Amino acid sequence: MKIAVIDGQGGGIGRVIVEKLRKDLPEDIEIMALGTNALAAAQMIKAGANEGASGESAVIFNTPKVDLIVGTINIIMPNSMLGEFTATMAEAVLRSSAQKIILPLTRSRVKIVGTREEPLPHLVEAAANEIKKILEVGTGV
Repeated sequence: MKIAVIDGQGGGIGRVIVEKLRKDLPEDIEIMALGTNALAAAQMIKAGANEGASGESAVIFNTPKVDLIVGTINIIMPNSMLGEFTATMAEAVLRSSAQKIILPLTRSRVKIVGTREEPLPHLVEAAANEIKKILEVGTGV
């Protein structure tokens, strides 16, 4: 299985996600860091991603090639992350046949009703648990 973790700006959220996935998932799971910029990609690579790339072209090129995409709600919102995440990038994520695990964190003026505000570690834990369930179903465990 190949998982893309997408983040922008300083890559802090992506770094936390990659660290958790690397710790909790089997070693044969490939994690790809897709950053809106080189700093974000580098932070995720330092956290344990197998490979990484940055920029609009990297997101557009790689999202169709992965099995799972993980990131905040910003990765499906055009012009989020202070404009770093373009409409074309958001469309590429949404068009990908990969399953998406979305964390309801945003600094934009979007409020997701029906969700509780949780700290990042709790959301990442929930995302990791969902990915483990997906892996169990996919492997017949």
